[in-house]
Formats: sequence, structure tokens, C-alpha cells
Amino acid sequence: MRIFKLLIFYLIPLFSFSQNKSSLELDLQQCIEIALENNLQLKRSAINYEIQEVSYTQNKLQQTPSLNIFSNYGNNWGRSVDPTTNTFLSTTSNFSGVGASSNMTLFSGLSIRNSIRQSKSLLEKSVFDLENTKNNVMLSVVSQYLSIMLVMDRLENARYQYQSTREQLSRTIKLVDAGSIPVTNKLNLEAQLAGDELAVIQQENGYRLSILQLKQILLLENNIELNIIRPAVDLNPSTVVESNPNEIYNAALSVLPEIKSAEKSLESSVYGLKISKGGRYPVISVSSNFNSNYSSYANRERDFYDGFSMQPTTIGYLTNNPLETVSTMTLVPNVVGSDSDFTVFEQWKDYLSKSLSFSITIPIFNRYNTSANIKRAKLNKELSDINLLEAKNQVRQTIETSYNDALAASKSYSASLKQVRALEESFRIIQSQYDLGGINFTEYQISNNNLVRAKNDLLSSKYDYIFKLKVLDFYQGKELTF
Repeated sequence: MRIFKLLIFYLIPLFSFSQNKSSLELDLQQCIEIALENNLQLKRSAINYEIQEVSYTQNKLQQTPSLNIFSNYGNNWGRSVDPTTNTFLSTTSNFSGVGASSNMTLFSGLSIRNSIRQSKSLLEKSVFDLENTKNNVMLSVVSQYLSIMLVMDRLENARYQYQSTREQLSRTIKLVDAGSIPVTNKLNLEAQLAGDELAVIQQENGYRLSILQLKQILLLENNIELNIIRPAVDLNPSTVVESNPNEIYNAALSVLPEIKSAEKSLESSVYGLKISKGGRYPVISVSSNFNSNYSSYANRERDFYDGFSMQPTTIGYLTNNPLETVSTMTLVPNVVGSDSDFTVFEQWKDYLSKSLSFSITIPIFNRYNTSANIKRAKLNKELSDINLLEAKNQVRQTIETSYNDALAASKSYSASLKQVRALEESFRIIQSQYDLGGINFTEYQISNNNLVRAKNDLLSSKYDYIFKLKVLDFYQGKELTF
């Protein structure tokens, strides 16, 4: 199985669902799984990984010999010279050729080996980039999920307040009808009820908007009804105090993919510098070649000979007697037969040629190209050093800020919790006094509004505290669950 498939299997847990369903009920983990499956940026990072995988494979094969097979076919026509008689002929012939060649670089200043190492570093970097994209998607889902939980709790609080005001109005109407309290109390409560109803409408709209934003993150169709499952969350305001920013930072350096990605970029730049320096060394290579040819012209009728003999050859005639010739003795081959069947394969076999060669190329002057490449590679390494340092500093600053934010959020949550408990008891007493006519509506309304505001502040500090803790868990490599 390919590495990419294993990687995707690790990054994207199996989750089976159909967007054709009219409704979905999801918990946080299911939302994360859908986001990882659908996120376009994650898919883009996965494709970048495959590209780097192809480059790595290609560079590894650069240390193996190349092999090429070639052939050709053509036709000759018109006048030509017979190599055996040195006379002009008007012929038509076909010709073809076959061959193979191979080449291998034996030494190039270790450029090939360093190219392989560099491409491997870039491949590993793409894995960490993919993991970093995954983490960003997960954080986005967690943030939006907590936002929905906050709106749901605020909506629940608004509905409770609306129902409480309705019940209080019902009691007030009875007291007004009995003449125990003035009618203005009823009118003021009716106004309060209208305001509470508006608060419910606003929170319902906020909930729908939050759900829509989560659908957009998950890339779900808008016509799907989405409901989230609210987990039970136990909060301990002192939890964050037990953590140490330096310990969190040290843990983050070993787990955060953005740090590992920056380290691989630095590693790649080191190999890039070595590759550039390799341009100053000689290049030694070996090559081999095999080829043969065929021509239909060579397939014409040929005579076979067996030794030579002296035979008379006419060289002229007598001037006074043209019928009488003048001869000389010349050496003539003895023809014993002829053959016109010189096949293609026979020609390829007879005309086969082989070669093996070694070559060395020594760089002397290449118009400053090598020196410029080395200088650029050194500067790229310096930039990679800075990028790694910058990434570490950014993580340290983010962790320190997140730790202080979490500490402040824990204190805020603790204070808000105490405030709500005190205001609940205060409102209980004031409500009893109001029902008995002991206090006016203004005092009742102030106490009620203070309680509503404190409950909303408590919800805000609660989920802010939860998110800050999840951020710290994220930097320690902990799973983002409740």
C-alpha cells in the first residue's frame, strides 16, 4: 500500500455519513472527522505530499543507469555510387537501423546523493505541513463548536428568563386584581416580558447563524438540519495553575508539526548548499552503445570467390588489323557461385557495433554560475535558520499568551460563578419581597437584570476558559475532546 494512503488513513478517521440525510446529530469528534474529510486545504496539502513523493522517487532513480532503445527506417532513391565498381547507379533501396544506449553518472560531487536527501527532507516536510493543516482545521471546528454551545446555553438562559417573567407577570396580575399592588407593576412586567421575548429571538437567530457557520466549515449542504450533542464539561478553575509554560513549550517543540516543518526546511537548505558546492567537482560518467544497420542495397546479388587465377584481358586492338586484339595477363578471382539472400537479421548480426566509453568533465569557468548558486544556497540556509527561530519564538509567545489568558479565564470563571450564586440568592429574596409589596418594581427589575447579565457573563467566561484550556492541550499534543 502506498505511503499516501496510509497517511490519509491516519489523518482522516473513517466516518460514514450521507449528506442526503435531512438531519444530522453530531458530537465534536464527528464534526472534526467530517471537516478533515471535506476540507479543501487539507486535500491540497495531500496533493502537495504526492508531488513531493514523485520528486523523491525520481531523484532516487537518478543514481541508476539510463537505457534507451532506438530504431529508424527510410528509403533512398536516385543516383548513387557503387562502392565495389565505383560507378554511378540509379537505384532505390530501403534502410533501417536499431540500437540501444545507456549512460550512468559515476561521480558528480555527491550532487545526486544530496538531491535524494533533499527531496526526502521536502517529502517529510510535506507530511508535517499536512499535519499542521489538520490541526488548524481541528482548532477551527473546536472553536465553532464551543461557540454553538455558548449560544445554546445563552438561548436556554433567555428562555428560562422569559418563562420566569411570564410566571411573575401571572402572579402580579392576580395581585393587581386583588388591589395589593399598583397596576404599573403589571405594565412594567409586560414590558419586561416583551424584552425577554426579544432576547430569545436574538439568541435563536445567533444559534442559527452559528450552526450555519459550522456547516460552512464542514462543507455540508445548507438544507441539512444539523444538531450538535453537548457534552458534560466539568471545570476546575485551578487546573491551569498546575501547568508550567516552559513545560508546555518544551512539549510543543516535540509535537507541533509547524516546528518540525521548519526543521525539515532547514535540513533541505543544508542539502541544497551541498548540491551547489558539488558543481565545483568533476563529473565522471560511463556510457555504452549497441547499434546495427540494414540496407536492401546490400541484399543485391553477390558473387562468391575461391582464390585467384591469371587470365588474359583485352587491352586494345591493332591499328592495321582491328580484328586482332592485344591482351595482357591479369589476376582475376575465381567465381564459384552467387547469392542474393542477405536477410535483415543477417545484416544486423554482421554489422553490429559495440562501444563502451568513460568521460570526465572538469569545470573550469562557467560564467560565475556555480559561485552564484552556492551564494544563493547559503542565503537560503540563513533564511531557513531565521524561519525556524521565528517559528519557535512564535510558539513560545503564543503559549505564554495562551497560558496567561487561560489563567485569567479561570479566575474570571471562578469570580463569575461566585457572583451568579450571590445574585441568585439576592434575587430570590427580592422576588419574595416584591410579591409581598415590600419593594417597588424598579428594585425588582434591577436585581433581575443584574442576575441575567451575570449569568451571561458566566457563560462567556466558562466557554472562554474551556477554549483556552483546549489551546494549551493542543500545544501539548493532547487530543481535542471533552
